[in-house]
Formats: sequence, structure tokens, C-alpha cells
Amino acid sequence: MTSPNSKPQVLVGVVPGTAAAVVDVAGGLADRLGADLVCATVDASSEEVKQRADGTVVSEPINPDLPFEETQVFDPGLRAEIAGALDSHPVAWSVRALAGGPVQELARLADQLDAAMIVVGTRESGFRGSIEEFFTTSVMVQLAHHQHRPVVAVPLHPVLDDGLLPWQSPGD
Repeated sequence: MTSPNSKPQVLVGVVPGTAAAVVDVAGGLADRLGADLVCATVDASSEEVKQRADGTVVSEPINPDLPFEETQVFDPGLRAEIAGALDSHPVAWSVRALAGGPVQELARLADQLDAAMIVVGTRESGFRGSIEEFFTTSVMVQLAHHQHRPVVAVPLHPVLDDGLLPWQSPGD
């Protein structure tokens, strides 16, 4: 937990491909709050064994048939995507690579940081959105119901007027 004299923290869950849009909004919120921004990605295919002092995570695959990767390192491409999105926001930021269930790991980190809020993106429409439904919309909804801090949802592809919502198919 942070001390009473520490700067507030805004936690943002990031995934490759949509990180820039979500981080841009989270960076703006952190700037308005005078907060630091912590960008976290969660590898749901692994579980955390321990976290080192430098923030790296020692993890092992949930499926024992998958190859073992000792540490969870933050993806350099994702870090670059985040850096580009934060160019216009004068906030201090850091990254964290986590392993385990996205809801549990983001909530746990938010508790550790005493985060003011958690920011996540909504799911995309189309085939990719259907595949990622569990990892985005469910994460947002579960976070909103399983911990006490506000969860801010960043709409990635808002549906205008009478367009189909991401979980609808034609004819619904």
C-alpha cells in the first residue's frame, strides 16, 4: 500500500493492439488527478510463483505440457506502444508484467498500489472481440464486482446509433 504522503496511482490493464487507446485515456486521467500511471499486462496462460524486487515475475505455465518460461518480462513492443501513447501526457509511468488470472492479478496489484482506480478497455467487435470476450468485458465486469475501487471502461469501438453491439449478431 502507498503511504498517505505518496502520489496517487492509476492502474491500467493493457493488451497488445489496444494499449495505445486505453493508455491515452488512462494517462489523461492520471494527469488530471496528479497521479502516476502503472501499466500492467497479465499472461493468463501462466501463474505467478513469486515476484522479484525489480518487478519481474517468476511464473510457470498453467498447462504443464507448455514450455516453461522462468520469468515474465514486459513485452518491448507493448512498452513502445505505451510510450507513444503517453507522449502527450506529462505523467510518470511504469510497467508491470503479471501472470495468472487477469481479474485477480489486476485487483491484487491495485491493492498493493492502493490505486485510485483501474482502467481497462472494452472488447472489440467482430471475430477478435468474440475470442477476447473473456479477457476484456469479463475482466471489466468482474473487477467492478470483486473489489472496492472504481473501474473505468474505455470504449475501443463505440457503436453509434442502431449499430450492432459487439456481442450481437445480425438478426438479434
